[in-house]
Amino acid sequence: MIMNDAPDESDVLTRALTAVGTLGPCRAEAAYLTFDNGPTRTPADWPHATAHLDAQVRRLGGQGGPVTVPDRAWGWSFALQNKADNTGYLVVSAPSRPTDDEFFLLRVLAQQTAAGLTHALARRTERDRTQQLRRVNDDHAALNARLSTSVSELERQRSVHETLSQASADDGGVQGIAVVLHRLTGYPVAVEDRFGNPWAWAGPGRPDPYPKPEAGRHEELLQEAARRLRPVRVGERVIALARHRGEILGTVALIDPEASTGEQEEFALDHTCTALTLELAHLRNLAEVELRLRRELVDDLITGTDDESAYARAAAVGHDLHGPHYLAAVQWVGRPADDAFVQAVGRAAAGLRMRSLLARRSGKAVLVLQGRPKAMALHEAVVRELGSPTGAIGVGGRCDTPGEIPRSFQEALRALEVRQRSQTPHGTTTFDELGLYRILGPGGSYRDVEQFVREWLGPLLDYDAAHHADLVRTLSRYFECGGNYDGTAAALGIHRSTLRYRLQRIREVSGRGLADVDSRLNLHVATRVWKVLGGSF
Repeated sequence: MIMNDAPDESDVLTRALTAVGTLGPCRAEAAYLTFDNGPTRTPADWPHATAHLDAQVRRLGGQGGPVTVPDRAWGWSFALQNKADNTGYLVVSAPSRPTDDEFFLLRVLAQQTAAGLTHALARRTERDRTQQLRRVNDDHAALNARLSTSVSELERQRSVHETLSQASADDGGVQGIAVVLHRLTGYPVAVEDRFGNPWAWAGPGRPDPYPKPEAGRHEELLQEAARRLRPVRVGERVIALARHRGEILGTVALIDPEASTGEQEEFALDHTCTALTLELAHLRNLAEVELRLRRELVDDLITGTDDESAYARAAAVGHDLHGPHYLAAVQWVGRPADDAFVQAVGRAAAGLRMRSLLARRSGKAVLVLQGRPKAMALHEAVVRELGSPTGAIGVGGRCDTPGEIPRSFQEALRALEVRQRSQTPHGTTTFDELGLYRILGPGGSYRDVEQFVREWLGPLLDYDAAHHADLVRTLSRYFECGGNYDGTAAALGIHRSTLRYRLQRIREVSGRGLADVDSRLNLHVATRVWKVLGGSF
């Protein structure tokens, strides 16, 4: 009865181990439960158990039999059998072989222990089954609740879809769509074009006069919302964008000063954007025509066109071409200059409130920027848009008339290429910063420049490669320090005598004297070019 009342298998074996000492001059050595991987000592911390005893029990293969116990004359492992299955072992020892009566009592104890294990296993199985059944019932109840909620939500979504479809079919226009959204949500609805001008209003509280947003701030808001995949809250409004192929056609907003909208209202707002996008298809076509006109205008400006025509065409697409302009060429590693890339560059410029004309040319995005650009800020903004820093921007010189734009474009290409060939190829370079490097022309052909560098630095470059030396670097630093020994030695981190030795080796290897004015000038130019092009000779 005591065995059958044990709460689990470990307690059954503990009670059996404790009972061994009451049945004669015997001592409990260990008890084991049998699992798929063999017998496991239970409880694991029984004081007389040893690893040697564990190994003997594993070799019994499910049968009882004798075992050896240190300092004990007799040891026996009783197999705890449950019908044909072995459920464990009870190992006892004695100072001498027990009598038949004592052995009988031990065997009866083993039988009762096996029965207790069977009952404990059955109770555990029943508990597990009950818990599993309870979990299944709970899962079923939760699933039914979710299904009921899903059915209700699907019914509501179907109603939203049918209502908006009917509004589109009724040819109610933008105002009709706004009225339907107000009816579905109960919130006032505002529909605006991409510049913040009102198209429609439904519900109470329309402001009069209607506020005109500040252009730069409104553009920043649109770009921020464009990076989201769902409606966004801006002040008292929940705003969603009507977009087609990545282009923003307009916005629709729920007026919610109490911030009480939820998923149902956002679903209706999303579907309204779809209906609004279809309704604004004719405006989308107009926008595409305007975009094509802008690109054609930039292409003509780059190749050259008369000023009067350029001013008129720019005004037709909303850009004032009068005043100073700068050309910028943008290229990113691993990113083709497709529409998505060009649009990302445009968003970056717009986010910095740079007014520009934008086009794609020769695998690059090209910007005609009004006023002096914030070159470094533009690179950082494009990095944020693309999520990658591996790109470069070249900015040409100032042009005050459309006729000077082709020259600024060539300068932008030159600045871009010098940046890409430099030791730090990612970032921004302006033509005004190039200085001596303006001799490097665009187009990827550096043969003449490389020949010049090889002519003046070739022996030194070969010597450095063969001897792992730094003669070219030493010479470059020497010129950069104005020929000052102390400054050069400090910059290189070497002793003055080491510098003197290197300069002597430079004279010997190159065969040119640093005191000669022409040689000194050509060597200085060659080291400058070698440095800006990353030492790739």
